[in-house]
Amino acid sequence: MIDHPLRPARPDIVAVARVQVLERGESLTETQILEVLQAPDDRLGELLALAHEVRMKWCGPGVEVEGIVSLKTGGCPEDCHFCSQSGQFSSPVRATWLSIGDLVEAARRTRGTGATEFCIVAAVRGPDARLMAQMREAVTAIRGAVDIEVAASLGILSRDQASELADLGVHRYNHNLEAARSYFSLVATTHSWQERWDTCLLVRESGMELCCGGLVGMGESVAQRAELAAQLAELGPHEVPLNFLNPRPGTPFGDLPVMEAKDALRTIAAFRLALPRTILRYAGGRELTLGDLGTRDGLLGGINAIIVGNYLTTLGRDPDQDLALLAELKMPVKALNATL
Repeated sequence: MIDHPLRPARPDIVAVARVQVLERGESLTETQILEVLQAPDDRLGELLALAHEVRMKWCGPGVEVEGIVSLKTGGCPEDCHFCSQSGQFSSPVRATWLSIGDLVEAARRTRGTGATEFCIVAAVRGPDARLMAQMREAVTAIRGAVDIEVAASLGILSRDQASELADLGVHRYNHNLEAARSYFSLVATTHSWQERWDTCLLVRESGMELCCGGLVGMGESVAQRAELAAQLAELGPHEVPLNFLNPRPGTPFGDLPVMEAKDALRTIAAFRLALPRTILRYAGGRELTLGDLGTRDGLLGGINAIIVGNYLTTLGRDPDQDLALLAELKMPVKALNATL
């Protein structure tokens, strides 16, 4: 955009963000987030450096490390177009359940990597009586055997289910918005954006920490990416996992291109400047989208949490590689008691 000669020049977004976000700890507006996402490549290093300063000032140097495992994989009735676990698509993931013993062992292995949180995930619209019974047994068994916080991601919740999970000792619940409200109908049709938003509000009311993020690179516009960041800032989750589309064969989004690394890094900087005090977690797709060098750049550009090991249906990096990178960057893994 060229400023009109009779109109005052628009303030530089980096200078504005330095005062507004770094000095005052205030989120960028949606319009300002869009300016960051539209910044030219030659400003990217400057934006990442500022995002890192914001992270260090408002969140500190510690990095939160988490492992995830799927209690119930595949066969989901929902039609999220990015997800190979949907039973509506021809993707190869089929329904399986883990035993309680398997979950305890997975939590023990996760703790062995230095992780402080273990998230139990189920591919469902929302938990039924069977799943809630398994969660009661699983959370009790894990908390009795492993010194680790237990989180959960079980889809859309009722008020009673949110309260029960909180009473069980689930300290954090993940339920992503996935996409901006204006784009969501092109991502899923079997449930609404509003249903996701309402579950997030129930989680906050229950006393559990809210983990709520999204997935970028699904064909949304840059403006819709800014809209998602602004909606997350309005919701105010404790943690925002940032996923990059890893196109899965057999899904409606399976033929979309992988997001360009520079666009991904711009997105990381923009989300940090939109969410200065929030845990911003590397989640799915970072290995494919960013590679090793980009992973480092993101950690120096606002990211302060990672998922180690494999994801639900895709491979991640060896946990030792991530932990070695954190040590090299002198970024301490947050102690367990610091996450309570």
